[in-house]
Amino acid sequence: QVQPVESGGGSVQAGGSLTLSCTAPGFTANRCGMSWYRQAGGKPREWVSNILSDGASQYLDSVRGRFTISKDAAPDTVYLQMNSLKPEDTAMYSCKTFRDMKSNPTCDDNWGQGTQVTVSS
Repeated sequence: QVQPVESGGGSVQAGGSLTLSCTAPGFTANRCGMSWYRQAGGKPREWVSNILSDGASQYLDSVRGRFTISKDAAPDTVYLQMNSLKPEDTAMYSCKTFRDMKSNPTCDDNWGQGTQVTVSS
């Protein structure tokens, strides 16, 4: 099983930046894709970004141009660089592995515990 662990959350003022990390041993060897989701208090969980096993990336419209997803095979980490943060970006951010066309089955839906991001105005 590929078990992600998030880090890098914190509190920033609007306009600031944070970089979230999601480390998942076995992520690279199993050719997993990785998604970032977020959930603000009282709201449904929202997909934010994907990176596929081939490196292609996808973004929620409201974060495109401000957030950048990337990955590093050593040490099996996916990053979410968040710039120009807004108060509405405040949420618990979680990463999840997924299986795409090149992935092993062990990549299916492994969630991390989440890391809190708070943006003040």
